[in-house]
Amino acid sequence: MTSTAMESNQTLASSMDKIKAFAKECLSHARGSHGWEHTERVHRLCIRIGQVEKADLEVLAVAAYLHDVGRFHQDKTKGRVCHGEKGAEMAAAFLEPYRLPEEKKANIIHCIRSHRFRGNHKPRTLEAKILFDADKLDAIGAIGVARTFLFAGEVGAKLHNPDINLADTAPYTQEDTGYREYMVKLSKIKDRMLTQEGRRMAKARHAFMARFFDRFLEEFEGLK
Repeated sequence: MTSTAMESNQTLASSMDKIKAFAKECLSHARGSHGWEHTERVHRLCIRIGQVEKADLEVLAVAAYLHDVGRFHQDKTKGRVCHGEKGAEMAAAFLEPYRLPEEKKANIIHCIRSHRFRGNHKPRTLEAKILFDADKLDAIGAIGVARTFLFAGEVGAKLHNPDINLADTAPYTQEDTGYREYMVKLSKIKDRMLTQEGRRMAKARHAFMARFFDRFLEEFEGLK
């Protein structure tokens, strides 16, 4: 390792508390379904997957902590602003003073910009693919079910509305039910995973979630 790389590593490692504090402050205005606890879980998943996939854990740690810093702007505009793109801009400005190799800094920004399920930017680096997978894993399984209904409550939606066509409904509205989110997004996540470890973990989480929503519909109809 060169002296410049070693210095940048030490500088970034010693500044991790400042990075986390910046992310916490940005997320203090975000909804609970995408708050600091979500970021912490994504960070843990990134490190777990990154160790298996032999990724740059330093890049992953910073990208995970900063990946949702633009979330408030998306929530405030009801989805008109992409929090991945806004977050990448905010993270780039925040990281500008840090003495990092340009390729690492660019990778962190790319990870943030490309982590959205519905985003327009495809993850290209290993670290970006891992962040994408970690963020999606937190949207499925038992945690995913809990977050789905938490988000529905945050936007004033119902548990389920069988009288509407899911294809004609819109997010961030009263029609954005927990069941709608499962059908239009969560049920598709396992097939969008980008890493081997992510696919392995998603398979088990998806199976649990599918069983839950099958039971949910049966209970909704009074069949069980």
